[in-house]
Amino acid sequence: MDFHKDNYHISTSKEKLDIPFIHRFLSHSYWAENISFDIVKRSIDGSMSFGVYDDKQQVGFARVITDYATFGYLADVFIDEHYRGRGLSKWLIQTIMEHPQLQGFRSWQLATRDAHGLYAAFGFKPLENPERIMRIAVPDIYKKKN
Repeated sequence: MDFHKDNYHISTSKEKLDIPFIHRFLSHSYWAENISFDIVKRSIDGSMSFGVYDDKQQVGFARVITDYATFGYLADVFIDEHYRGRGLSKWLIQTIMEHPQLQGFRSWQLATRDAHGLYAAFGFKPLENPERIMRIAVPDIYKKKN
C-alpha cells in the first residue's frame, strides 16, 4: 500500500526499501548500535515494514512485529535527521495506526528513550501493570566480542 502527503509517500512495499540506508541508521542508533546487515534484513523479512520517501529517496522507516490479529510491536522508527521537523514522524505513526491490516489489536507495545510525546499522542502510555511483563534483555548483543 502507498500513502501520499505533499511531496512524500509511505509504502509498505519491501521491494522499495533501501536496506543499506536502514542498516546505516540502525547500526548507529542507541537501541541497535552495531547491528549487522544480516540481522536488519531478517528483521525486515519478519515484519510489516513502512518506508518513508521523498520521491524515490528513502528518508524514514518503521516496522511492526505482529501476528496481524491481536498484537503489534512498533520498532525501529526513525526519520533521517535532514527531514525532521516536517511532521513526517507523526504522519508515519498515524499511517501505521490506521493501516487496515493492523486494526483490532488487543495490545500495542513499543520502547523509546526520548519520543514519549510523539507516541502518547497516539494513545501509548506507560504500562499499567509492569509487574506482569517479563522479558529477557541483552542490550549489548550487537557489540563485537573480543
